[in-house]
Amino acid sequence: MRIPWTMWMNSNAKNHFVAFIGEFVGTTMFLFFAFAGTQVANIGSSSNASNTTTGADTGFSPAVLQYIALVFAFSLMVNVWIFFRISGGLFNPAVTFAMMLTKTLTPIRFFLLLIAQLTGGIFSSFLVSVMFPTPLNVRTTLSANTSLARGVFIEAVLTAELVFTIFMLAKEKHKATFIAPVGIGLALFIAELVGVYYTGGSLNPARSFGPCVVTGIFDAEHWIYWVGPALGAIMAVCFYQFIKMLEYEVANPGQDDDDKEARQKA
Repeated sequence: MRIPWTMWMNSNAKNHFVAFIGEFVGTTMFLFFAFAGTQVANIGSSSNASNTTTGADTGFSPAVLQYIALVFAFSLMVNVWIFFRISGGLFNPAVTFAMMLTKTLTPIRFFLLLIAQLTGGIFSSFLVSVMFPTPLNVRTTLSANTSLARGVFIEAVLTAELVFTIFMLAKEKHKATFIAPVGIGLALFIAELVGVYYTGGSLNPARSFGPCVVTGIFDAEHWIYWVGPALGAIMAVCFYQFIKMLEYEVANPGQDDDDKEARQKA
């Protein structure tokens, strides 16, 4: 079943439109469930009025920290698995930036996905704010003892881990690529366990931007949630390009061989 005007169906404009819609809906779904779960986790926080996710501000609780990390990780895993074939399932301007740097995406596609992701971050924040009776409590801020420089590099290192995971499990095609969303979700899980207490664990400008727009509160350190992930993306791209130039697959060959192929080579 096709929509009218079939001449448009085989055009680049249609493909960009489909990717834009898929990325908008995917980012919305990813962050909706992540934010809603974070709302639940922070209901009993000691500073609910501050509207922040950062563990040092809401009162440290390993159970809350684990809950937030799990809901972000599983929401990302499920929605990447769903939307991978539509738009790539990136949901993150930092990841999209990294893909453009490696020439996986054209500048036009990068711009369209960026708009879709930022819009999805705003829309998901709005939905959570109006659907649930608790105040929107998902902004990311630095803890009192975390300096701006530390905040930037925490976000950068955690984002680099996530982006490099995406490169090696999804961008590099191999027999395990079909389960790449599991590894990507786990990468976000360990990053959240580390980052939520100090920075709120953003790793994603759209994730931090949306709640700020909906609440109307832009903290002085909001810029680190753009600079840090962008720096992390650049770090991951540099290392990825470095090992590609060294032909990393030759150093440890046969990783995708099954038992039959391994016996034949022997």
